Amino acid sequence: MERSASKGPPKEKASLARQKPYLCSMSTRVKNQAEILSKLGIAQLNPMQLAAQQVLASSKELVLLSPTGTGKTLGFLLPLVLALDTACDEIQLVIIVPSRELAIQIEQVMREMGTGFKVNAVYGGRSGSKDRIEIKHRPAVLIGTPGRVADHLRREAFDTTFIQTVVLDEFDKSLEIGFESEMRDILHLLPQVRTKILTSATQGVTIPSFVGLKSPQVLDFLEDKISQLHIKKVPSPTKDKLDTLVQLLSHLGAQNGIIFCNFKDSIERVSDYLNEHNLSHGIFSGGMEQIDRERALIKFRNGTYPLLLATDLAARGIDVPELNFIIHYHLPLRAEEFIHRNGRTARMNSQGTAYVLQYEKEALPDFVGQLPVETLKRAPLPAPSPWSTLFVSGGRKDKISKGDVAGLFFKQGMLAKEDLGIIELKTDCAFVGVKTAALEQLLPKVTNQKLKEKKVRVTLV
Repeated sequence: MERSASKGPPKEKASLARQKPYLCSMSTRVKNQAEILSKLGIAQLNPMQLAAQQVLASSKELVLLSPTGTGKTLGFLLPLVLALDTACDEIQLVIIVPSRELAIQIEQVMREMGTGFKVNAVYGGRSGSKDRIEIKHRPAVLIGTPGRVADHLRREAFDTTFIQTVVLDEFDKSLEIGFESEMRDILHLLPQVRTKILTSATQGVTIPSFVGLKSPQVLDFLEDKISQLHIKKVPSPTKDKLDTLVQLLSHLGAQNGIIFCNFKDSIERVSDYLNEHNLSHGIFSGGMEQIDRERALIKFRNGTYPLLLATDLAARGIDVPELNFIIHYHLPLRAEEFIHRNGRTARMNSQGTAYVLQYEKEALPDFVGQLPVETLKRAPLPAPSPWSTLFVSGGRKDKISKGDVAGLFFKQGMLAKEDLGIIELKTDCAFVGVKTAALEQLLPKVTNQKLKEKKVRVTLV
C-alpha cells in the first residue's frame, strides 16, 4: 500500500505502531538493556534511573525531579528507546530541551547507546536547511530547542502520526527563558501523544496546565545528594576579588572546576587576569558563537582547559566531567541558580566544594546561609594542563569510528596509549585529546592520511 504525502501513513500501520512498542517481551528488553549499558560502560542503573524505568513501564505521565548530573537523561531515554518500534520509519519520540548544548548532549548519549535508531538534534544557531537535509531520512528520535522544533512542526516538515511520546527536559528552564508559546504549540501540533515526561532539577516547580497532565507519577530525588556538597566562603580584602581568585586557584592546585560570573563583561575582565597569570581556561557564555561554545566544552571535557569561566548558561544542561569545585566569583540573584551552579560539583556519589568569594564589606544573601571560612594556603600557581586538542576533518558521515581515529594515532602516529585522551566524534569531524609533549612528532605522521576512504587533515585547535 502506498502512502499519500498529504494524508500520512495508512491507518493499519499507525495502529500497529501505537501497539507494537508495548508488545516487546521483558526478556528481550532486559537483553537489550544489558547491551546498551555495556556500550555506555555502566555496570548498573542508579536508584533514580531504576525508579523512572519502573514508572514508565506502567504510567504514561512522569515528572522526574533530580539534581543536575545524576543521570536523568539515561533515566528516561533508556526505557523510551527500548520501546521504539523497529518497523516504523518515522519520528516516534520528541525531546524538547532549553539549550543547544543539552540537545547535542542527549544526541551524543543516544549515539553512544548504539541502538541502531537514527537520532537528530535541531536547534537555533544553524541553518534550517541543514535540519531539513538531516531529517529527510527520518530519525526515530528528534531532539531540539522549543523554537526550532515548533518551527518545523508549523511547516509540517515531517509526519507526526507516530509521535506518541514527548519529553520536556528541564521544562522549567525553557519556560524561564520565554519558550511557553512554542511549547504550547508543540503539544497542540502533536495530537497523537500518549506519554508525557517532564524533568527538572529545581525544587518546588509548578507544572504548567497547558501540558495537560491528568495523574502524573512524581519521582523526587532532589534531596539525595545534599550531604555530598560542601559550601565555603573565601573572604576578599578587595571588591574586584581578582587576587583572591588567583590565590584560591593556587590553593586548589591542579583540579578542574567552573568559575561563575554574572556578566559577560566580568568574564572578559577575569579572563584577562587569568591569562596574565598563565592560568589556562575556556569561556562559555551566551554572547559567543555556537561553534566557540562547543569547542570550549570539548576542551574542558578532555582536560585541555582545567577551568571554565562561565555565566549561568553553564549551571545546567551541559555535558561536563566530574568537577572538583565551582567558584561563585559573583553570587547569582536567585536561590535556584545558586543551587544549579552548586549542582555542577558533588554529582552522583562524588565529593565537591562550592566556594563563595566574598568582599569583606559585602553581605551575603539569605539563601546562602552561614558558611565556614576556607583559609587559603600559600601555594604556587597550578602547572599548565598537559593536554592539547586536535581537530580531525572526518566524522560519522564518512563512516569513521572512534576506533578508526585511535588506530590512526597509534599505528601511523606511533602514539603511546597513555598519550591519547578523549575522542569526541561528530557528524563531519572529530576532536582528540593528546598529550602536548607528543604533538611535534605526531602531527606530521597523521595529517593527510586516509581514514576509511577519506583523506583527513589533523590540526591543533
